[in-house]
Amino acid sequence: MAKNELFRELPSVDELIRTPALTALASSSGVAAVTDATRLVLTRLREEISSGLLDSHSLRAALDTIPPAVEAQLRKSLNYSLRPVINATGVILHTNLGRAPLVAAAFDHIRETATSYSNLEFDVDAGERGKRDIHVDRLFHKVLAEFSGAVSTIVVNNNAAAVLLALNTLADGGEVIVSRGELVEIGGSFRIPDVMAKSGATLREVGTTNRTRIADYEKAINDRSRLLLRVHRSNFEITGFTEEPSMDELVKLAHERSLPLMEDLGSGALVDLETFGLQGESTVLDSLRSGVDVVTYSGDKLLGGPQAGLLSGRPDLISRMRSNSLFRALRVDKLTYAALEATLLAYVKCEYDGVPVLQMMSLTKEEIRTRAERIFEDIAQSKLKAEIIDGESVIGGGAAPSSALPTHLLALTCTGLSADELCTRLRHADPPVIARVEEGRVLLDLRTVFPEQDTLITAALHSIE
Repeated sequence: MAKNELFRELPSVDELIRTPALTALASSSGVAAVTDATRLVLTRLREEISSGLLDSHSLRAALDTIPPAVEAQLRKSLNYSLRPVINATGVILHTNLGRAPLVAAAFDHIRETATSYSNLEFDVDAGERGKRDIHVDRLFHKVLAEFSGAVSTIVVNNNAAAVLLALNTLADGGEVIVSRGELVEIGGSFRIPDVMAKSGATLREVGTTNRTRIADYEKAINDRSRLLLRVHRSNFEITGFTEEPSMDELVKLAHERSLPLMEDLGSGALVDLETFGLQGESTVLDSLRSGVDVVTYSGDKLLGGPQAGLLSGRPDLISRMRSNSLFRALRVDKLTYAALEATLLAYVKCEYDGVPVLQMMSLTKEEIRTRAERIFEDIAQSKLKAEIIDGESVIGGGAAPSSALPTHLLALTCTGLSADELCTRLRHADPPVIARVEEGRVLLDLRTVFPEQDTLITAALHSIE
């Protein structure tokens, strides 16, 4: 039978929708959804005819399977697109995989406040309208207790928004002085010069890419200067013949010239991370202790909370930002506040083991090896070849670019499959297992895998055929 004759054998969408099987399906899932699924199934059949995969005999068999094929397509299209995956890459703050997993208490708090009405902007004691940022500001007062109320905090939807709000509030129409070595670009083509232009402030570059001195800042100050800005180089390092002023020098200059000093810290660590194996990463408290007037940072990086941009600093400057109309445009909703509250309470109670990011960082090589050995033993009789090797985990997410944590990796190969094909099979597991490929092997790092997911990884490996 010629291809044009095979095409004529295909029923129309309308014919199929009127069949008893699809009529019943439409009554439960909606006519529009069933119609779309039917079109997709018919499109696949046309493509198979065009490519010569179907003859008259196989087409008749395929026509009989249209109703179950439509039902399968419908299930796929009506499932959630956003779904859990297993992060076996060893990148703790993996931007593409949602960065920081939330503390367990966040889910309970979100559920209880989101499935009912809440006091988001209502002062229960006074019986009048309140402010939504009070819910986290009060906890920051506890986390930053040493400042005795000399620091306030507000929340916007990410750190880029925090930088935009601060620059627009403090420097709109004026100049912001920043080192050339700090004009960074991060994921999504977010560039400091671009966001500064959007804020209404004018960029005043000083120094060179690798060397900037305090004298460069001093010479650049004029009657249009509104702000000194230091930007944390979150995703790269400059090494070798380098120089930059100390924070003490910048604080002294800013205060002598009555200019605010702002730091875009980015990563947002609230505790000393040396305890967790990370060296040289400054914290929000370090910046505030040194005399920085405003610090901006992310909620979903080393803080371990939801996506958010936080601004902590002098109450008078934070109050000006709160009054800026941009603040309303950039504000976060009740779900973010609920998740942030739960995260900050873990810090107030010093329950750091409950913060997944910190818990992953604190895992030892021996703990990771023990888990890797269990998986190794469980798949010993499969067609996979496995080896446990030394490796490194990284922080990721634009934090601590030069830091690595020693780990053990499960290195896998499979007869008849390339490393890329094996990696693809793991991604198609349920739930998907996301690994990395190096030197012709698939590498699994259990540092970023929750212990209860080990059995899911074992099941995914056993399913490889």
